[in-house]
Amino acid sequence: MAFKNEDIVDYEGPVDNSTVVNAATLLFGWLDYSMFCSMLLISTIIGLYFGCFGSRQRTKDEYLLGNRNMSIFPIAMSLTASHISGTTLLGAPSEMYTFGTQYWLMCLSACIVCAVVAVAYMPVFYKLQLTSTYEYLQLRFNSAVRMVASFMFTLYQVLHTPVVLYVPALAFSQVSGVDLHMITPVVCAICIFYTTLGGLKAVVWTDTLQQIIMMGSSVVVVILGIIAVGGLDVMWQRNLEGDRIEFFNMDPNPFVRNTFWTVTIGMTFTWLTHCGVNQGMMQRFLALPNLSHARWALLIFCVGICWCKSVSCLTGLLIHAQYHDCDPLTTKTINRADQLLPYYVMDVASHIPGLPGLFVAGVFCAALSSMSTGLNTLSGTIYEDFLSRWIPTDKKSEACVNVIMKLTVCIVGFICIFLVFMIERMGNVIQASVTLSGITNGAMLGLFSLGMFFPWANTKGALVGGMSSLLVVGWLVIGTQKSISRGAIKFPYKPMSTEGCKDFNTTDSVLYSAATTTMVNLTEALSLSMPINSVENDLEIEEPFVLFRLSYLYLIVVGCFTVIVVGLPVSFLTGANDPSKMHPDLLSPVIHWMLPKDKKDQYEPVKPVLDSAKPER
Repeated sequence: MAFKNEDIVDYEGPVDNSTVVNAATLLFGWLDYSMFCSMLLISTIIGLYFGCFGSRQRTKDEYLLGNRNMSIFPIAMSLTASHISGTTLLGAPSEMYTFGTQYWLMCLSACIVCAVVAVAYMPVFYKLQLTSTYEYLQLRFNSAVRMVASFMFTLYQVLHTPVVLYVPALAFSQVSGVDLHMITPVVCAICIFYTTLGGLKAVVWTDTLQQIIMMGSSVVVVILGIIAVGGLDVMWQRNLEGDRIEFFNMDPNPFVRNTFWTVTIGMTFTWLTHCGVNQGMMQRFLALPNLSHARWALLIFCVGICWCKSVSCLTGLLIHAQYHDCDPLTTKTINRADQLLPYYVMDVASHIPGLPGLFVAGVFCAALSSMSTGLNTLSGTIYEDFLSRWIPTDKKSEACVNVIMKLTVCIVGFICIFLVFMIERMGNVIQASVTLSGITNGAMLGLFSLGMFFPWANTKGALVGGMSSLLVVGWLVIGTQKSISRGAIKFPYKPMSTEGCKDFNTTDSVLYSAATTTMVNLTEALSLSMPINSVENDLEIEEPFVLFRLSYLYLIVVGCFTVIVVGLPVSFLTGANDPSKMHPDLLSPVIHWMLPKDKKDQYEPVKPVLDSAKPER
C-alpha cells in the first residue's frame, strides 16, 4: 500500500517519491476489510437469530422490552454502547488536548446522577411499568403535555441519528475508496434489518458486541500511545508542564467555559436528562424483571461509562504528550482540533496491519449502536404516543402492533439514510440537531421533575413552564451561536509549543498531512467550532449580551429550572393540586413523606384508575 501522488496537496517543493511509496497509509487492506465485514456479519446473524429462531419477537412487550426478562450484563453494555458515539471517541481527546482535564470531572457527575436516578426517578417508571416514558406525562398531567414532549424527542432523534451515521460513513469512504453514497445505504440497511427483525434483544446483543469492538480499538490506541511517549509518568509530566492538568478550578463565574462548578453541575443535569427520563434508557431498564436488577444494571453502566470516558480522556493526554513540543495545529499539519485522534492513530499505529480497520470499525460501532437504539426507541414512542390513539381497539392485536412497529423502524431508518445525504449539502441539519438538543433536553427534564417532585403542579403550569423553557433556552442558544460565528465569543486554548519541530521537516509534514487526509475529514461533520487560526476581524466587534456568554454546560440547567420556576407559580395561580389527593405512584419516593400516612394503603393501581378517568388538572 502506498500514497498516491495526487493525494499530496498544498506542497510546492520537491517530494522524494521513494519515501512516498513506502509511507504507511490508511487505505484498507484485506485484514481491515475482514475486521469491518465481520462486525456487520455477526450483527446480522444476531438479528436473524432473535427474529427467526431463538426467542421470536411476537408481541409488543417482546419487541420493545424483551418480555421484561433480559439479563443485567447485556442491558448494561447496551446502555453504555448507545451512549458512546463518534462525538465521545473523537471529541473527548481533543477537549483534553485543547482545554485541559477539567471536563474529566464529568465522571463525578455520572456517579451522582446514577445514585439520584436509582432512588428518585427509576422507581416511578418501574412502578407504572410504562412502554413509553412520555405516557407518564399524560398520567400526571394530560395528553397535550405528553404529545409535546414526544414530538420534541422524535424530532431530535430523527435529526440526530443522521449526524452520528455520517461521521463513520465518511471515514470508511476515505480509507477504502468506496463511495459514501454506496456504503451508507448498505451499512444502514443492515442496522435497520437486525433492529426490525430482532427487536430489543437483537439491539441489546449487537450493542454488546459493538461495545467490545469500540473499546478494544480505543484500548489498543492507548497502549501504543503509552509505549510511544515512554510511559505514564512521562505523559503526566508533559501534561503538567503544558498546563493541561486542571481538576479543581473553583472559579464560581458561570461565564467561564469549564470550571469545577460548570462541569459538575452542568453535566449532572445533562446526565439526568439522559439517564433519568430518556425513553431509550428507561426502555432498557424496564426490560429487566425487577427494580433491583435495574439498579445493578445502572451501577454497571456507571462504571462502564466512566471507564469509556476515561479511556478517551487519557487518549487526549497521550496526544498532548506526543506533540507537546510540536503542535500539529500550529504547524498546519491539521486544521481543526477534532482531527487530532485520526492523525494520532496514523502517527503511532499505522504500521500495524488491521489497526485502521479496527479503528474505523470502532467508530462505526458507536454510530450503529446509537442508530439501532434510536430506531427501536422511536418505534415504541411513535406507536404509543401517536399511532395507537388512531387505531381502533378491536384492531390492536399483538400481530398487528408488531407489524406496525417494524414498519415504523423501516420508514424512520430510510428517512435517516436520506438525511445523511442531505448533510453533505446542508450544514444547518447538523446545526439544527445540536441546537435542538440544547433547547429540548432542559425542558424535558424540567417537565418530568415538575411532575415527580412537586405535587402541587398542574397541567397549565406544565404547559406554560415547558413552553417558557423552550423560548428562553432557544433564545440563548441562537444568540450564543451568532456571537461565536461573528467572533464576539472565543474560547482560548491551552498553550501549545513548536520548539521541537526543527526535526520535523517539510517533506515529513507533507507525508503526514497526506496520510491523514483520508481520515481527518471524518470529523468535519461534527465541527461546529471556529478554525484554530481564524482571521481576526480588523473592525471592532460588538460585545455580546451578557447571558450569551453563559457556559454551554448550564443550558440544560437553565431549561430545567425555567420549567419549575414558571410552572409552579402558574399552577398556584390557576388552582394547584392538593397533595393529599395525588396518587403516590405518580410521585418520586423521596417526597412520599408529604402524603397523608393514613391514606397510603387506600390507593388503587394508578394505570387502571387513570385509564378509565380523565387526568387531573
